[in-house]
Amino acid sequence: MKKKQQQHPGGGADPWPHGAPLGGAPPGLGSWKRRVSSLPFLRFSLRDYGFCMATLLVFCLGSLFYQLGGGPPRFLLDLRQYLGNSTYLDDHGPPPSKVLPFPSQVVYNRVGKCGSRTVVLLLRILSEKHGFNLVTSDIHNKTRLTKNEQMELIKNISTAEQPYLFTRHVHFLNFSRFGGDQPVYINIIRDPVNRFLSNYFFRRFGDWRGEQNHMIRTPSMRQEERYLDINECILENYPECSNPRLFYIIPYFCGQHPRCREPGEWALERAKLNVNENFLLVGILEELEDVLLLLERFLPHYFKGVLSIYKDPEHRKLGNMTVTVKKTVPSPEAVQILYQRMRYEYEFYHYVKEQFHLLKRKFGLKSRVSRPALRPQFFIPTPLETEEPVDDEEQDDEKWLEDIYKRNQQISLEFFLCSLKLDSSQDIKQVIWNLSNTH
Repeated sequence: MKKKQQQHPGGGADPWPHGAPLGGAPPGLGSWKRRVSSLPFLRFSLRDYGFCMATLLVFCLGSLFYQLGGGPPRFLLDLRQYLGNSTYLDDHGPPPSKVLPFPSQVVYNRVGKCGSRTVVLLLRILSEKHGFNLVTSDIHNKTRLTKNEQMELIKNISTAEQPYLFTRHVHFLNFSRFGGDQPVYINIIRDPVNRFLSNYFFRRFGDWRGEQNHMIRTPSMRQEERYLDINECILENYPECSNPRLFYIIPYFCGQHPRCREPGEWALERAKLNVNENFLLVGILEELEDVLLLLERFLPHYFKGVLSIYKDPEHRKLGNMTVTVKKTVPSPEAVQILYQRMRYEYEFYHYVKEQFHLLKRKFGLKSRVSRPALRPQFFIPTPLETEEPVDDEEQDDEKWLEDIYKRNQQISLEFFLCSLKLDSSQDIKQVIWNLSNTH
C-alpha cells in the first residue's frame, strides 16, 4: 500500500519526508525559508537586497573618486570659503598635523602698474599681523617662462611653508599640469590706456621714491629714447607703443602658452576662462577700496583689517611715494589710435569689470564710480576716478582724459555743425541734445 505523503506545516508536500539529511539541508528554497523564519531580524526581499548592494557600490565609487581627486569636491571647498565655517570633514576626518586656514595657498600674479606696489605694502603689514608666509620675488621683468622654469618655480612655491601668499609679476601658471595643487589666484587690473601711460613714464622717470629710481630700472635706455614724446611714439608706431607690446594684461590671465602673447580672440577667451575657473577675485584698481573689502571677506586669514590699514594716514604717506611722475597728455588722435590697438585689452577689461560689479551687488556694495554722460565708449576709454594711492597732484594728472575728451568733443561738434551749416542757436541746442542722448 502506498504510503501517504507527509504534509509540510506551511502547506504543500515536505521536500524531506524522512527528515533532513545529516550536515543540514542542502541549499534550496525550503531550507532558505526555514532559516529566515527562524531569524526574523534577517527578513528582507530581493528588492531590498539589490538596493543595499547599489548603495554600497555608489559609496565605493564615491570614495574612489574622492581619493583620485585629491580631496573633497570643489563645491564643498567653495561653500566653506563663502560661509567661513567648518565642514563635516573638519570635525570627522583624521586630525591634521597642523590646522591651516582655507585656502592655505594663494598666488597674486600681479599685473604691472595696476596698484601692485600699494597692495604689496599692505601685505607686508598684514603678514606680520596675521602670521602668514609672504613669499616675494626679486625678479620683476620675466613673466614668460620655459617649461623647465615653470616646473622649477611651481616646485619652489609648493614647498613654501603654509599658509603662504606668493606674489610676483608672472603670467598665469597651471600648477595641476605639473602635478601640483592648484592654488587660489587673485589679481587687480586697471583701464588699459591708463596702465600703458603710467608704465611708459615710470620706465623713463620713476616715481617719488627717488630721483635715480628710473636710472636703476632702465640703465641702458638712451637719452633720446628716455625723452621720446609720447605722441611721436604712438603716431610713428614705435615698438613700445604698438602690438604686441600693448597686449599686456591678457597674458597674465591666459597663461604661458605661446598663443597667449598673440593679440586675438584665442588668448582673450582663454583668459576669460581662467578668470572664471582659477581666480577667486579679479578687482578693478579704480575701485580699490571695494576690492580690499571683498578680499577681507573672502580671505580673512590674510586680509582682515586691510581697509583700516589702507586708510591710515601713515600708510598713505608711504603709498604716495609710488606714484609715477612726469606724466604728459597725449593728443586725442594718439589716444584714439591706442584705443584701437588695444581693443582686445578693453574687451577683457570690461568683462572683468562687469563680473566684479556682479560680485559687488551680491554682497550689497554699490559702485561709486560715476561715468560722464557724454563719453562715447567707442572713442575713448573711461578715465580713472581714483589712483594708487590718491593724492591731489595725482588726481590732477589723471584729468588728462577728461581734458582730451572735452577738446575732442568741441572739435567734433564744430566740424559737425560746419558740415550741416547750422546758424540758428536753436538748431545748435537740438544737435547738442541729440549727441548727449546717443549711446
